[in-house]
Amino acid sequence: MHLAATAGVARSRFQAWTAPLAPSGAITATDGRLVAGPRYLSRDGRPVIPVSGELHFSRVPRSDWDRRLRLMRAGGVTAVSTYVIWIHHEAERGEVSFDGGLDVAAFIDTAQAAGLDVVLRIGPWAHGEVRNGGLPDWVQELDVRHRTDDPGYLDVVREWFGALGAHLAGRVRPGGPVVAVQIENELYDQPGHIRTLIGLAREAGIEASIWTATAWGGAELPDEVLPLYGGYGDGFWVPSDHPWDASFRAHYFFGHVWDDPGIGSDQRADAGTLPPTTTSEHRGPAATCELGGGMAASYHRRPVLRPADVAAIAHTKIGNGSVWQGYYMYAGGSNVWRGPDLQESLATGYPNDLPVFDYDFHAPIGAAGSRSPSFDLLRDQHAFLTAFGDRVATMSASMPETQPAGLDDTSTLRWALRSDGTSGFVVIGQHQPYVEMRDAEPTRFAVELTDRVVELPAAPVTIPAGTMARWPVALRLAGAPEIEWATASAVTVLDGVRGADGADRVTLVLRADRGIDPALAFTDPEVDVVARTGAVALADGAWAVTADDCALLEVRTAGTALDVLVLGPDRAARTWVLDRGGRRTLLVADDDLWTAADGSLTARTTGTTAGAVERWEPASGQFVRLAGPGAEPRSGACAVVVERPAGEAPASYGGTRTRGAAPSHDLVRRTGAVWTVELPSWTAEGGVDAVIDAVIDVEWAGDVALLEVGGTVVADRFWDGTPWRLDLGTLGRLPAELRLVVLPLHPDNPAWLPAAAEARRRETDGQLAALDSIVVTERITWTAARD
Repeated sequence: MHLAATAGVARSRFQAWTAPLAPSGAITATDGRLVAGPRYLSRDGRPVIPVSGELHFSRVPRSDWDRRLRLMRAGGVTAVSTYVIWIHHEAERGEVSFDGGLDVAAFIDTAQAAGLDVVLRIGPWAHGEVRNGGLPDWVQELDVRHRTDDPGYLDVVREWFGALGAHLAGRVRPGGPVVAVQIENELYDQPGHIRTLIGLAREAGIEASIWTATAWGGAELPDEVLPLYGGYGDGFWVPSDHPWDASFRAHYFFGHVWDDPGIGSDQRADAGTLPPTTTSEHRGPAATCELGGGMAASYHRRPVLRPADVAAIAHTKIGNGSVWQGYYMYAGGSNVWRGPDLQESLATGYPNDLPVFDYDFHAPIGAAGSRSPSFDLLRDQHAFLTAFGDRVATMSASMPETQPAGLDDTSTLRWALRSDGTSGFVVIGQHQPYVEMRDAEPTRFAVELTDRVVELPAAPVTIPAGTMARWPVALRLAGAPEIEWATASAVTVLDGVRGADGADRVTLVLRADRGIDPALAFTDPEVDVVARTGAVALADGAWAVTADDCALLEVRTAGTALDVLVLGPDRAARTWVLDRGGRRTLLVADDDLWTAADGSLTARTTGTTAGAVERWEPASGQFVRLAGPGAEPRSGACAVVVERPAGEAPASYGGTRTRGAAPSHDLVRRTGAVWTVELPSWTAEGGVDAVIDAVIDVEWAGDVALLEVGGTVVADRFWDGTPWRLDLGTLGRLPAELRLVVLPLHPDNPAWLPAAAEARRRETDGQLAALDSIVVTERITWTAARD
């Protein structure tokens, strides 16, 4: 029975998915590795929620592939997605290169060794903010109808796919390391052409377990491809004078709409006129390939999303029914590895000017290979999907009775229920960028399952603005006593452990949500529970957690024993869940962690926390500190000398009214202020052939900055108010003369800037060109533990 609405109670009733819509045989593979069915994906016969993260191998130095991929895997990513950008490989017709950093076969092998599947996006048109969308200039200049079945165009695509297939040497096949292949990108009205391209790929020996295509913008796709969607919190493709667009805002609300007519809207005339696509209308599972892991800066618009802005979209998609979380970008890079002028630009017929080299994207892993705070927030979600994905994948998404009144509603509680009718998760998302949310009114939840109603918590709770929670309902683990509900977010499950008493033990790890007192209740109020630390008993089988750092409850039972570990918000934010020898291991660290090729637990520190790593020992119920790095990373400010003050910058360098053109590097070098930079002496130890793992953090303000090594520009950046981090080891042969050039920002430059950057511009009298600091910090990599 559907309960009547009552003030102070948020209600949702389990609603199963409707009948499968995919035609028989569509969007399926039978190789046993990854199979896409009508509502979810399976791996080796078990439901699974893949997590794919975009990294462009040709934008990252080959020497860093392994380390970056292993860091991704440690963050809970299960598949790396990458474009094969044609223009990078065949600048001249017939001169195809897969050498060095272009060796896509070696990249696939490296990813597989790191424990990652691969999603190959072979185009031939990719976009990716690349000139001609990735088509070589000689292809772009052909007198053919590009991206169609024009025979002249298909002839050159056949040649390219043939070269790529020969290079891949059978790696792209059902059962192989490549689990999916994307054909084309953002092609809206040519399903026949996509089908033709699949045929050409097969001719070349490229056979996918799953074929995919981007489906946003109302794309018409053939039955044999899996439609993939996306969602960004902001985008550079919006005009400079445009407010926060509704297409971005909508992703912070729970619902069944998956299409985003805003993505790529600057590339098509019908933008904004397309109807939304709902889960009851589109084919196949609700899957994504481009959840915004950050955002690139164009010259005219330079959005910066906060870490929570990034995490909230992914979190909301989980509540909406997502069965594949795919990020773009997850790891940033640079075009410098391929050469200048390969970026999207007004000069090449595109609507936006992007930096010549910079493709950091403010991604969870930046261009310098360092993780950002968004990495940590997403890592928490990915641990949940790894542990509970086999359940969540089969769960429908049910919306509550009371939902926000519209996109401007900032007070109504935003939540959804993922459930299979017998258990589930209350998914709460009270966060969005730009327009601040308000705390939701004190609330209790009534979750109507197939055979009962679960009400939680015991008393109304205020949901603070910013909350992103996953509260379990009717959760049973491996024969352990059922947890009726918890007001703490599910993180992971640790099993395969035998306690001191010889009994099998399972540990449920929960995260206390900031500003909410964690509590939980067992379905059987008579269950034998012992509070080891930080919890007190309430009535009817409920317990309140009292510890700020962590609390442990031990459930004694004749079956599988259950421990419930509740981590405080600060400790939970530092938590990693890694696969160590086939078993999940809970670790706490501020530093980077990953599993090295030899199986050792590897850490990398910049010295901010002296390399502290702790491991949870389920058998003893305590954290154990592991060995530290044994050395303190070095850090120091660079000495800088003003070589030349800035010249006068104009307000505009051309372009259109809402999309300004970026100044050339030559113009920046002629007009910009120039500083000579002297690195700390320790960076020169060992001479020019020494490899020192260190990062350079540049705090600056202006319009455009260039970094020169020995007179050659090796990096560039459009100013958005954030620090600029570079990898010292990838800048070239050091020591050599290092110079920073900053082009002034005219007060009337029409570029859209984030609030903090705009405030600094307005506080500056006249044009803005400043160097605040340059600091070099060493990164020490060390072995924390061996299996």
